[in-house]
Amino acid sequence: MNANTHSAIQATFDASQQGTIHFGEVISQLMRVQVESYHVDYRTGRTTYYLPDGSTLDLAFGRPQEGITDTFNDGEIRAAILGAQQGRVMYPEFKRLSQRAGCIGYTVWLAGRHVTYLGRRGESHIEHFPD
Repeated sequence: MNANTHSAIQATFDASQQGTIHFGEVISQLMRVQVESYHVDYRTGRTTYYLPDGSTLDLAFGRPQEGITDTFNDGEIRAAILGAQQGRVMYPEFKRLSQRAGCIGYTVWLAGRHVTYLGRRGESHIEHFPD
């Protein structure tokens, strides 16, 4: 991974964590530097970015203070996603809402244009990018 790609991913990660850019901007910025997917693990407080050449970048964030709800609630996950898609819910709030809905993490498949949200018992919700 070259320094420009690393810097662009880091800047996007930081802005998202601070709630200064919305999900659509995150996707756009990461696609510009050819990120093909990234995985967010709330339990470890890590986000890993994957590039087509096999290189990765692993960045840390604060683990949930309130814990993650035990039961996966698909309706609450979808409500948090909709808020993020509409630009009403920025990432810090999205993390809280999705964790309260029992989401332990998710994988954003930029190349596949969808996100897979995961629960503690293998539950999943797949959300395709809006057109």
